[in-house]
Amino acid sequence: MLGRLHYIANYQGGADLARALGLVCAALGAGVPCVQLRAKDCSDRQRLDLARRVVSLCREAGATCMIDDRADVAVVVEADGVHVGLEDIPVADARALLGPGRVLGASARTPAEARAAVAAGADYIGCGPCFLTTSKAGLPEPIGTEGLAAVVGAVSVPVMAIGGITPARVAAVLATGAHGLAVIGAIAEAADPAAAARQLMAGVAGAIGAGR
Repeated sequence: MLGRLHYIANYQGGADLARALGLVCAALGAGVPCVQLRAKDCSDRQRLDLARRVVSLCREAGATCMIDDRADVAVVVEADGVHVGLEDIPVADARALLGPGRVLGASARTPAEARAAVAAGADYIGCGPCFLTTSKAGLPEPIGTEGLAAVVGAVSVPVMAIGGITPARVAAVLATGAHGLAVIGAIAEAADPAAAARQLMAGVAGAIGAGR
């Protein structure tokens, strides 16, 4: 269910709804197994409407749908799970809202943060930023592949790398033992998002195969 490549659909509200949905369709059409919806700066009604549409698209494609930050929205729209950041609702509270049947991801930059998140009920860890990225403002310094490897070694659950990951960096990221990777700009900012998604999928498949 978790998949090895997550596309984070970053919707900021306003007039780009059609583009946001188009990018989701491009990612799913390329075989991306998981879409995480990050909907900021919009009303709860808009967020719910968009989440329902993304859940529907993921169901049609046989993909997993995660909601960023909002466990309540994930439950209402019957998404597969939620991912919470370090400044969002605590992991234990998110698990209480979700119940045992949905996937819960949590962000962590250090081994200690990762262990605490798992102890509180996280099913996987999102770790980063691994590299410099412009997809999200106010991020701390990148942890690099060494920091990522430290987090991977600290927990028994899957670790998804995030932050500045390009096709050229996929092999190095997965060589740390990370389960997979999550991207925004590598797909959303590409001239051909579907082609970029296919390239990432191929890179993941090649790296996983080489590591067997």
